[in-house]
Amino acid sequence: MKKILIFCLCLFPMIASAQLYACRDSIKDGYDFWLYVPSDYNDTVADKPLVMFLHGKSLSGNKLARVLRYGSIDALKRGRKIDAFVVAPQTQDTWKPEKVHEVYEWVKDRYKVDTCRMYVLGMSLGGYGTINYTATYPHEVAAAMALCGGSTVKSLCGLNEVPLWIIHGTADKDVPIFYSQRVVDAMIQCGDTSRLIFTKLPREGHSHLARAFYMQSTYDWLFKHNLNDSLRPVNRDYTISSELMSKAYNDFDKSFTVKVVDSLSHEKPDVPKKQYYTIKKGDTLSKIAVEHGTTVSILCKLNNMKKTDILRIGRKIRVK
Repeated sequence: MKKILIFCLCLFPMIASAQLYACRDSIKDGYDFWLYVPSDYNDTVADKPLVMFLHGKSLSGNKLARVLRYGSIDALKRGRKIDAFVVAPQTQDTWKPEKVHEVYEWVKDRYKVDTCRMYVLGMSLGGYGTINYTATYPHEVAAAMALCGGSTVKSLCGLNEVPLWIIHGTADKDVPIFYSQRVVDAMIQCGDTSRLIFTKLPREGHSHLARAFYMQSTYDWLFKHNLNDSLRPVNRDYTISSELMSKAYNDFDKSFTVKVVDSLSHEKPDVPKKQYYTIKKGDTLSKIAVEHGTTVSILCKLNNMKKTDILRIGRKIRVK
């Protein structure tokens, strides 16, 4: 009974404090993951953005607690407030884009996620995972940040559609900067790279870059992007440097606490799922609203869009 109760709280939170849930065996043959739910989340608040953190090789394995050692979840526990769902899956080997996407689908089916504000970031192996996932699902990612990574997918052209910040130290011996440069070169071959920021940090090695996960400006930059932005431009108002990274821990809110809940149940309650529609040629908001028994105003509210926004063919919008 205790396990089932905890799991149900994970799915239907009516909470007064920020909660961090360990979600094990929630997806058949999928990744286990941590799920952070902000303290003000309930059924009446507006949809929240979602940040997907992909860890490096040192946190790989089958012990989910390892993922708490560094990164976005650790930043939350130290006092970095992030007004979003934060999801941190664990892989035992390499990151597979389709399995990362299963985690995203699981969360957005159960929580009020703003699907126009989904962000991905990771370092080293997680940098590879960020690039691979973003290239595979460019229409799902509002913005991405890849630290000292690379890529293993065949086509990287999807990256050109997404505001993307690649950061790499020039003295990195674990993952040489060549691997990020190779990603950039592939993007250049694909065409327009105006949405790309490529920052080379002079004389920096590998591990120092992890401090970016603890900087408020990292999340501020991500949240400046939205899938509904016209032409999806990249925001260039922020800077990440070795000096700023050295101050990453200076402004934590020591009064901010996160309660860790170890969710162990394998059961999945019967919960209503959100419904989505893929835009086709000739579609209008009015036509989509009629076909799905809703209104244009509700569609705009569900998708954080305006009635005058251009409907991009192939984009998924929420209809229920």
